Amino acid sequence: MDTNEWSLPETELFDRIRAALDAGEDAVLATVVDVEGSAYRRPGAKMLIRPDGGAGSITAGCLEDEVRDLARDVLAADEARVETWDLTGDDDVWGMGVGCNGVITVLLEPLTDDYEPVVDARSRGTPVVVASVIGGDLPAATRGHLTDGAFEGDLPEWVADAVRGDAQRSLADGGTDVVTLRRETAGDGTIEVELFLEAVRPPPEAVVFGGGHDVRPVVELAKLVDFRVTVVTFRGGQVGDARAAGADEVISASPRDVADLREWDDDTYAVVMTHNFVDDRLTLDALLETPVPYIGMMGPRKRFAEMREAFAEEGRRFTDDELDRIYTPIGLDLGGDSPYRIAYSVVGELLAVANGRDAGHLVDREGPIHERLEADVS
Repeated sequence: MDTNEWSLPETELFDRIRAALDAGEDAVLATVVDVEGSAYRRPGAKMLIRPDGGAGSITAGCLEDEVRDLARDVLAADEARVETWDLTGDDDVWGMGVGCNGVITVLLEPLTDDYEPVVDARSRGTPVVVASVIGGDLPAATRGHLTDGAFEGDLPEWVADAVRGDAQRSLADGGTDVVTLRRETAGDGTIEVELFLEAVRPPPEAVVFGGGHDVRPVVELAKLVDFRVTVVTFRGGQVGDARAAGADEVISASPRDVADLREWDDDTYAVVMTHNFVDDRLTLDALLETPVPYIGMMGPRKRFAEMREAFAEEGRRFTDDELDRIYTPIGLDLGGDSPYRIAYSVVGELLAVANGRDAGHLVDREGPIHERLEADVS
């Protein structure tokens, strides 16, 4: 697998999954379902394996060969399996300072039509929770999908009913969980089912306002970290750079139309870089009427101060809540003033805000880098 295939954004990986389903290809979907200790990827990370290669990643590259070997067995047997790798020992390469020093559990399953509802939901922008059996007394990869409060799929009704609350919590926080269910049966027996719950959500959206050449690197980097990107140009601004960079949509509009361009929500992040004082001002005013949590605006503090003065002369003053959503000067303090360094700064801030992080140094972060959830429901 080359580097480009290994480092695919999640959206492109789901596009590959869709293509494999549509073509009826023999393929295996590998999903990290549990991590104890440290690992490069977290639960929910995926890899698609076909006889002629693979796409996506579940580790830093060290387990992928073993996963591909197991995928051949999964295809041959036409049966899902769950495998665990303990990378904490000293008896192999992992004890030589290579790797993550954790225990990683992976679900490998033949890719079949029962995964289509997950792909369909993501492509139409609908969050869905996938509940997959990874242990106990039901076959691995027996699955149900929760959307709009209703479970569909092959899970027994009692399992779907018992896990519904946990699935709804996963849907709300966008995370993953492992839940163990137990049910008494006739004759003093017990059925046990271990489920992996995964919230599969559409990618966050970045809307970039501007038509200059500096839009292209912002679009490129935002796409690489899995934002869906729309570029809005005013007064016939250039669109070639935005299209070449892979923008999902390019719109030509007027600043006065901003509020009506789309359905704005709290998972959409705006980057205002028109370099036109009047356009920026009109765009900012319109965006503040929407629920977007982030409005990043190119330019120095002095420029924004002048903009606020112009608003104040018209009787428009910003509330504290509005000011908390405005990020100007835009970007993280990374240094450098070349187009791509600026773009890294901008997209880094987008990621931090979208993920609810302060964008500090990891060395200064107390505790694990990633949040960890544990659950055992009896």
